[in-house]
Amino acid sequence: MLLNVGTFIRSATRFSPFIITHSSPSSPSSFCFSFSPKQTVSFALQSSQMASFTTLSQSPPKLLFRQLFEKESSTYTYLLADCSHPDKPALLIDPVDRTVDRDLNLVKELGLKLIYAMNTHVHADHVTGTGLIKGKVPGVKSVISKASGSKADVFVEPGDKISFGDLFLEVRATPGHTMGCVTYVTGDGPDQPQPRMAFTGDALLIRGCGRTDFQV
Repeated sequence: MLLNVGTFIRSATRFSPFIITHSSPSSPSSFCFSFSPKQTVSFALQSSQMASFTTLSQSPPKLLFRQLFEKESSTYTYLLADCSHPDKPALLIDPVDRTVDRDLNLVKELGLKLIYAMNTHVHADHVTGTGLIKGKVPGVKSVISKASGSKADVFVEPGDKISFGDLFLEVRATPGHTMGCVTYVTGDGPDQPQPRMAFTGDALLIRGCGRTDFQV
């Protein structure tokens, strides 16, 4: 679902299952995210944290989600964690070198244990932050698709699962922008968070798709 922030706020406040806790965009902007009833949705400035949600059920929320933005390359980075697990294991998807310190500070602030730094593909418009993260946080493993031809600690293929705590991401092949592009999809099952989310990298953008002339 794609909504202008102002339109979303006006629409969401008409329905009691949705509670808007914070809204402070500096200017009208559009971005994609999904939500379900009985969730808290919060917005922050584009230069920092874009959107987040946690469930409002009586049991502790399982999935922590943070959407982050790097303006120079217009790249979204995602932080996911299993908050119901004692270790609060977390992963970062598509971290950027320029914002590694910001991302790691957020991980520390939230009391998470970062275990994976993942890429959806080899990026042509910025340098991935996985190398810097591995140097700053011992034990973190880098993840990328085997088809990318790049280097990493963990190579994934379609159908593989990346687990963090009791949650997991499924790997889907989505070549086009590059031949090694993959999409990470939150797990399916009664113990997995709903609605499911797909982290598409540049295979699918907001109002468009990634260029296909970088690699063959």
